[in-house]
Amino acid sequence: MSALLAPPELPVAASCGMLAIRLVVGVALAMHGWPKIHDPFRWMGPGMPAVLQALAALSEFGGGLACALGLLTPAASLGIACTMAVAVARHTLVKGDPFIGGSELAAAYLCVALLLLLAGPGRFSLDRIVFGS
Repeated sequence: MSALLAPPELPVAASCGMLAIRLVVGVALAMHGWPKIHDPFRWMGPGMPAVLQALAALSEFGGGLACALGLLTPAASLGIACTMAVAVARHTLVKGDPFIGGSELAAAYLCVALLLLLAGPGRFSLDRIVFGS
């Protein structure tokens, strides 16, 4: 199991970039999820199943913290990617929002989550300390 969580080896410069991305996006996601985690089953109101609302709140808040720390990065990134894919689809397909002013932030978070899922958190992460490389 730890082999699946061990981050791939990245050059120092790329790891510095990944650290900056993880910190900024992770903290932003955690702050975005903070109000949702206080009422995880009803923050979207009726119409969305409560369990999906709770999973989204957890992936934003908990996934954001994990992302910032570089801890369990594959799992956190997968949760964030799934949540943001639903957010993009909901804004675009259900609400009919334009890209700018609708789904661009969710799309940016989705891309960062995919980057972390595919490239790993970099050298400067708790994953590296806990699971090695």
